[in-house]
Amino acid sequence: MAKRGGFPGGGVPGNMGNLMKQAQKMQKQMEEASKELEDKEITATAGGGAVEVTVSGKKEITKIKLSEEVVDPDDIEMLEDLVMAAVNEALRQMEEYSGQSMSKITGGLGGGFPF
Repeated sequence: MAKRGGFPGGGVPGNMGNLMKQAQKMQKQMEEASKELEDKEITATAGGGAVEVTVSGKKEITKIKLSEEVVDPDDIEMLEDLVMAAVNEALRQMEEYSGQSMSKITGGLGGGFPF
């Protein structure tokens, strides 16, 4: 007859304590990685380097650099498109970096726990 209730794996309550310690360790590692991430900066370019955008780990734009040749008062739409492309690429790269940093800690669990 199957045993009901109790702890999975034979009813050893110590396993739950170990699991909680691992969860606390992972939480601490994630907090440390988040702090490191805040200091990280990623720069992306568009238009062959004519527009350069730097984004922080907080996903805030910290710098925009424009080459003189891209500033054409008769073609503002091109400049707008290049700035948007560089910003989107910088944000995409920061998101990718952030995901890789967290997956190193969680072991690919997606930030969750397998229970």
